[in-house]
Formats: sequence, structure tokens, C-alpha cells
Amino acid sequence: MYATVSFLLVISAWQLVIFFGDYPEALLPSPFMVFQGIISLIQDGTLFEHVRVSLFRFFVGYLSAVVVAIALGLILGRTTRVWKVIDPIVQVLRPVAPVAWAPFIVLWFGIGNMPAIVIIFIAAFFPVLLSTVSAVKKIDKTYLKLAQNLEIGKSSLLLKIIFPAAFPYIANGLHIAVGTAWIFLVAGEMIGAQSGLGYLIVDSRNALDLDLVLAGIFFIGILGLLLDKSIGLFEKWVGKQWGVQGS
Repeated sequence: MYATVSFLLVISAWQLVIFFGDYPEALLPSPFMVFQGIISLIQDGTLFEHVRVSLFRFFVGYLSAVVVAIALGLILGRTTRVWKVIDPIVQVLRPVAPVAWAPFIVLWFGIGNMPAIVIIFIAAFFPVLLSTVSAVKKIDKTYLKLAQNLEIGKSSLLLKIIFPAAFPYIANGLHIAVGTAWIFLVAGEMIGAQSGLGYLIVDSRNALDLDLVLAGIFFIGILGLLLDKSIGLFEKWVGKQWGVQGS
């Protein structure tokens, strides 16, 4: 209901801007023109191919970053002295936009899937790493003392006690990482790819097909919303399973 009202408000405001601003459709396509562009992309199969490629790159880069960041975060969260050395390096690299590394990434990995995947990896890695380290440090010391009394090994301690106790808080980092990774997926596809939604926007812009540019932007927004809602549901499910509601 609310989503429908929001959609109608956007369409109405869009049409009003065109009407009162007297913009030619070549500069600002109308909603109807964009709808026709979407239909044409669906009919020739172009849209589904670009969406498939973008989602493939996203999930490979995102899931790889999650696995590596959680593994490192569990270890670094337990080794305070090592983290004190690593933390300044992370804080220097974290604010650097992943696309800033694009010239090197393209030189090292060429064009195609890998540049976008690497950019997504970088974008998702730091939020998950920092949330994992923070989550490990928040674990109730009682659990750790109990594990020590039971003489549980380090690997079992990480996997059976620390990880389950920290995961509800890590899930919040996964949620943040989805948004940043999806944003930079599009940027990565605009730089070193020959397919995907980001490439669709650049290619359409070069051909002055602004209706297709807006169609690409529309689907980027819709897919980003669906991914965000999906990870949000996963976060709530984790909170219910482990007795902690994600913030």
C-alpha cells in the first residue's frame, strides 16, 4: 500500500517537472517513454542478461568478502595486540572509495567480471570486518571463562561459542555491507565491464538513449531495495534464533 503510494508520488512529481519545466523528452524522458524502454529491454532479453550478470558479480564479491571478513574478524577480535596494529591500517583504507582503486584493478585483473567483483569485495569487506571485531569484543566474558574451564580448544571456541554469540551483531554489518556493495557494483560495471546494469547505463548514455538510462537506474533501485529487504529479514531471523534483535 505505502510502496504503491510512494511510487505514484514519484511518477507524478516526475511528470510535473517535465510539464512545468518544459523539458524536451530528449533531455528528460517521460515516465511513459521509460516504460516503453523497459518493455523493449524485456522483449529482446537484454534486461534479464544484464540483471543476471550484475547479480552474479554481486553475490560472488559480497559472499567472498563476508567469509574472509568474518574469519579475520573472529581472529583479530580475540588478539587485542594484533588488532591495535591492524586497526590504524584499516581506518586509513576504509574511507577510500573502492572505485579509487579502479585503475590498478583494471590493470591487474583486466576487463570483464573480475574488476567489478574486486570492487564489490572491497566495498563489503570493511563493514563486515569492523562489525565482527566489535561483536567479538562485546561477548559476555562468562562464556569465555566457562570455555576455559572446560578446556575447549581455540578452533572449537571460535566456531561453537564466539561465532554464535557474536553473529546477531555481525548480521547488522552484513546489512550495511549489502548497500555499499550494491552501490559500488554499479560503479565497477561503469569502469571495467562490457555487461551488467552499470554498463547498460553507460552504453545507453553514449547512444543518447536516456529512456534506457532511466530504465537502468530504475532496476538498480528496485534490485537494491529487494536485496536490502532480504538481508533485513535475514537479520531479524537471526535475532529471533539467537535471542537478540538486530538494531
